[in-house]
Amino acid sequence: MRNKKLIIIILVLSVVALKINNIDHKEKEEEKVIDEPETIVTILDKTSGEIKKLNLEDYIIGVVAAEMPASFQMEALKAQAVASRSFALYKINTSNGTYDLVTDVTDQSYITIDEMRNKWQNNYETYYTKVKEAVDSTKDQVLTYNNEVICAFYFAMSNGYTEDADLVFGESQDYLTSVDSSFDKNVKNFEVTVNIPKTEFCEKLNINCDKLQISNINYSKTGRINSLTINDQQFQGTQVRSLLGLRSTDFNIVISDEISITTKGYGHGVGMSQYGANELAKMGKSYEDILNYYYQNIVIKKMNV
Repeated sequence: MRNKKLIIIILVLSVVALKINNIDHKEKEEEKVIDEPETIVTILDKTSGEIKKLNLEDYIIGVVAAEMPASFQMEALKAQAVASRSFALYKINTSNGTYDLVTDVTDQSYITIDEMRNKWQNNYETYYTKVKEAVDSTKDQVLTYNNEVICAFYFAMSNGYTEDADLVFGESQDYLTSVDSSFDKNVKNFEVTVNIPKTEFCEKLNINCDKLQISNINYSKTGRINSLTINDQQFQGTQVRSLLGLRSTDFNIVISDEISITTKGYGHGVGMSQYGANELAKMGKSYEDILNYYYQNIVIKKMNV
């Protein structure tokens, strides 16, 4: 009888201890949630017009999926994840409106899971897993300069060099200065020629089409056009690119029966070249190497949430 009572007492004590342990475990889990709050980003969905709130890391998966080919090297995708997270956090920190970012190239593109399925089709599972790994393996990492998160601009493909920020955005940043990116020249469609009817060319630039003449072309040190004169009217290179929908400001215009324009590279040219990042990754460079190459004097840190 004593043995039975002893066994019952031991069982009761074991149950009590288990309950206490479970309570303690739950409290630790709750403490963990409190210690590691989620960073929330508020976005304006340009497709639906809705304003949505998303977990930052989930948002970055959607950005990397939209902004960089999932077929790229893993280290390039990781570099993209850190750059996109940095750009997003910079916007969050400086936002004073009803949303932090827009889901198109106004800020950085973003796509949903359904849009990923539609984009990747049979490759969805493979590509989603790959993009998520790139984001997860760099979780919370951002680029900083003077202990502040940077505005980490990036673009598709350089003309052989990246561009100083002040020549594109009118404001200089020590971490956004020109670097050699000549490996972009190895990429398909580095140089592209388009032909535009004269009437369309003149209409888009709002100029007289009777006698076309181009003069006073001013180039940056990277070979992009800062400004030029067309029919006695001065244009900024960025203005011509925008009005004509050109791939870059490294363009050459030839006037004949129609207008032939050849461009080199793709994008505004400031910050990280995405195709350049992929070429560096092919050379065995890590994502940290890539980021430190394109953004000068930065430090990669865990963000403060």
